[in-house]
Amino acid sequence: MNTASLKKEYAERIVPSLMKEFNYKTVMQVPVLEKIVINEGLGQAVADKKIIEVAINELTAITGQKAVPTLSKKDISNFKVRKKMPIGIRVTLRREKMYEFLERLIRVSLPRIRDFKGIESKFDGMGNYTLGIEEQIIFPEINIDSIQKMLGMNITFVTSAKTDEEGYALLREFGLPFKNIKR
Repeated sequence: MNTASLKKEYAERIVPSLMKEFNYKTVMQVPVLEKIVINEGLGQAVADKKIIEVAINELTAITGQKAVPTLSKKDISNFKVRKKMPIGIRVTLRREKMYEFLERLIRVSLPRIRDFKGIESKFDGMGNYTLGIEEQIIFPEINIDSIQKMLGMNITFVTSAKTDEEGYALLREFGLPFKNIKR
């Protein structure tokens, strides 16, 4: 399946399904997946600068888009952090790359998690959802033999939904495997 198929599926199957479920008057009211933001907090990079480079290369391989370092905003002496020091990385995916990543996440990566029983369905109150992943090795793009450190990440799905219920319905229709499917 290619990325156009997930986009096509949204237009042909998901939009009519959500319009029926929420009684929308027009197609423009149906929530849209706007972007997917992937974050990695790398506090241990304070001691070892190579961690940032390795993480950037890994996240770039996973997403197909160059990851950028996130910099600290202020000095924190207890953590040996200086202002503008790299302490994490992030990638924001939109359009084609977003659908491509979502499809690989749902069909390939999530099923590779050991003892996987589905993901929690806790939203932020505005229809956005953040999924925490503890190990980057669930992605097939990562060579397990070259791993020095297990790195987790947060994957945030930003939707145009007004409520959590609408956001949940949208992501459920895309195929995210929630534990407690509400129908």
